[in-house]
Amino acid sequence: MEKAYMTMKNSGAGNIAVGIIILVVGITAGVLSIVSGANLLKHKKEITF
Repeated sequence: MEKAYMTMKNSGAGNIAVGIIILVVGITAGVLSIVSGANLLKHKKEITF
């Protein structure tokens, strides 16, 4: 029984670590998207089609 609890503990810790990494990557991607969009809006008059 003790072995099962240790396995669940390690699995939970791994899931929390993966969740934190995914959260950081998501926030970084969002910030980069906002900065990129702001840069496009700033140079909107220079864009010709």
